[in-house]
Amino acid sequence: MTASSKKEIYVVGGGLAGSECALQLASRGYFVRLYEMKPKHFSEAHKSPNLAEIVCSNSFGSQSEGSAPHQLKWEAEKLNSFILKIAKDNSVPAGQALSVDRERFSADVDRIVKSNPNIKVYDEMVNSLDQLPRPLVVATGPLTAPSLAASMQEHFGGNFLYFFDAIAPIIDVDSINMDICWKADRYDKGTPDYINCPFNKEQYWNFVREIEAAKKVEPKEFEKTSYFEGCMPIETMVERGLQTPRFGPMKPVGLANPRTGRDEYAIVQLRQDNKEGTAFNMVGFQTRMTYGEQVRLFRTIPGLENAEFLKLGSIHRNLFINTPSLLNKDLSSRRDPWLFFAGQITGVEGYFESTCTGVLVAKFLDEKINGREISYPPRASALGSIMEAITDETRAKHFQPTNINFGLLPPIEGMVGKKTDKKAKKDLQIKNARMAVAQWLNLPIDETLGMSVSNTAVGMEVATKPENVAQKESLPS
Repeated sequence: MTASSKKEIYVVGGGLAGSECALQLASRGYFVRLYEMKPKHFSEAHKSPNLAEIVCSNSFGSQSEGSAPHQLKWEAEKLNSFILKIAKDNSVPAGQALSVDRERFSADVDRIVKSNPNIKVYDEMVNSLDQLPRPLVVATGPLTAPSLAASMQEHFGGNFLYFFDAIAPIIDVDSINMDICWKADRYDKGTPDYINCPFNKEQYWNFVREIEAAKKVEPKEFEKTSYFEGCMPIETMVERGLQTPRFGPMKPVGLANPRTGRDEYAIVQLRQDNKEGTAFNMVGFQTRMTYGEQVRLFRTIPGLENAEFLKLGSIHRNLFINTPSLLNKDLSSRRDPWLFFAGQITGVEGYFESTCTGVLVAKFLDEKINGREISYPPRASALGSIMEAITDETRAKHFQPTNINFGLLPPIEGMVGKKTDKKAKKDLQIKNARMAVAQWLNLPIDETLGMSVSNTAVGMEVATKPENVAQKESLPS
């Protein structure tokens, strides 16, 4: 079969998601026209002419057995991720993390993509969504060219693009000391949705002075800008005055401590972050403090002495779509079912999470083109949990990018909020995920698990093959 006789699919963006998506589609027999603006045009962060350039950390996350990032890699391996294989081939010693020699890794991806007979790479800038035919996958990442970003904004309508991540830390609910904290809304209005951590005067002043002195991550030149008042870093508030947080996110008004009946000097509020109630975020605590400083300092908050952080805070430039309100479950536009998005622009964080969306979009496109019902990853899986996190419409109002963590995986029935063995609970989540993936991909369960399946795990609520949602729009000519 010649290239001209194969179904053509267009991909914009030669990063991790775009390269993975192109290789997945090519392996299925499609002819892919991949557009990457380098080396004619570079973003502020990119320097290499190669595809899949890594500009920040060289880590693809933990590969420690039993961790959420490892489970995501395990699932992607079952779907034959090309980027994962290339990363492993170019790994460097990094303890439990999968880290790569970034230059060799990028060079290998570049060579493998460009030598594939089913892929043609164009070093051209794409300025508009209307510039290329459908099916089209846009995987241009957080540094999308302004002209294409403007086209996306016009396509979706309104101010849909977020140019900065302002992420507050997220905490495992089971690690919060409810003997100190309590659940309540201000003035007892509504349902008691927030967890409140109390400070006396001495604790507050020690805390804000520590914030003032903490090590901060300096923004890159292209990230320097004025902050929105609504997403100001906690340390910037402190710079305005040590009392400022008490009139902002740490305001104690309307939250009398039920154990004393008195108002505290200050309060840190935690807001539920997922439907299951297993994860809570620190309201108003987006920050540029280093990760080590965050863990050290936030564990001095009363009730968070043993906090387990599912995600730490950050602020950095990151253009992304409000996926829950603008994209379908298959990551296609609600206004154009043959226009797909993949990578960080969909609201995933992390190199490998971005890669996985490229794997899934290729799979969804193949099923859609061939008129089959789309087979989504099961909710119990790491892939299904990431997809749920970025497509669940109930998250649209407070949508923020996320990486894989145990707070996204479905909780174990009967264990939420109880003092149980954390490792045992996580092991059950992993076993449920692997059993669900085995059913989804029709793999032998015992062989696929690669671990002994306890009667307890089998007896828990295990996700089965999901009901597939048919999406059979006619293929564009």
